[in-house]
Amino acid sequence: MSSTGSVSLHDLIVCACGTQEYAARDAIDAAIFRGELEAKWKEFLEAIEAEKRADELDLNLDEAAISSAAEAFRYEYDLITVEETEAWLANRALTLDDFSDYFTRQYCANAFDNEIAPVEVEYHSAPLELRELFLAKLILSGELDQMTIALMWRLAARCAEMDPHPDAIGVAEQKFFDRNDLEPTQLANWLEKLGRDSKWFDEMLAIDAAYRTRRDTLFAPQARQHELAALRLPLTRFETEIVEFESRDAAKEALFCVREDGISMEQVAIEGRYPYRRTDFLLEDIPLDTQQRFLCVSAGQVLKPIERRDGFELCRIVKKIEPCLEDPRVQSRIDQRLLDRHFSELVSKHVERRLGTPVAAQ
Repeated sequence: MSSTGSVSLHDLIVCACGTQEYAARDAIDAAIFRGELEAKWKEFLEAIEAEKRADELDLNLDEAAISSAAEAFRYEYDLITVEETEAWLANRALTLDDFSDYFTRQYCANAFDNEIAPVEVEYHSAPLELRELFLAKLILSGELDQMTIALMWRLAARCAEMDPHPDAIGVAEQKFFDRNDLEPTQLANWLEKLGRDSKWFDEMLAIDAAYRTRRDTLFAPQARQHELAALRLPLTRFETEIVEFESRDAAKEALFCVREDGISMEQVAIEGRYPYRRTDFLLEDIPLDTQQRFLCVSAGQVLKPIERRDGFELCRIVKKIEPCLEDPRVQSRIDQRLLDRHFSELVSKHVERRLGTPVAAQ
């Protein structure tokens, strides 16, 4: 990779807890311990193979689509100028070439979409250059940030819990063996392949046990109910039917037919050969400027045409459903908010977020 030079991407410090600094490698290895890296690694290998196939076939790349994806990234991270983009990348030991290569690779992966069978190679046995290319992908996709947050939460929990109960350690250990399909006698070989030792493994068990202990205390029924009451509107579920139109005039004419003539949305779609679908969503999942429109209508009513990218949509509310904890999607959102609030506060006391500074040579 052009970005690595004398500094390995794996040496980038991502956080610190007390006097201990943790690098990108630590966040990745912790993700491996939790069984959360394999799917990402496989997806990356598929993208690499797709890029090779594109080169072999001399595929005509859609430069406009690639440029659009890069612009969307810069917009998301508020990188207005090339200089700001270069500075952001340099802080992560990346270059503009790495940046461009990432979006080209993503385009190739999407172009072949499940048509690629990559060479199977385990992460820990892959060449360093390939692993650093993977890390660049983790950085640019935001996945390294997610891994870092997961590590920070566990480090903060360890500080708060101090010495987790032996039973909690035992549970964490058994879960590790189960998800990795390992026997205790195979642990030494697993650690050797990863380049870690038993001390690291014991620390992973301790922080995982501490995290689980803190997490489980958050999900008391009373806490969930209290959070649900505060989020009644955002978590309201809407069942809808939607018809897509190429113009506002066509959408308005359809609206008149539905409201005044009593024609069903599906019949309008069939007669006009317009795309029709039924979908459901939570209020918080739609743009803020659209949410109020949905709150002001009742079941059975049709909203005025909504502009969407290259056309318009007509949306009829089939049902408005109050949130309840029996709905798995609602409970998942509630639990995530409880976790985010608790561990964000805990992290602020015990862990410092960093990124972009290489670990000093030992």
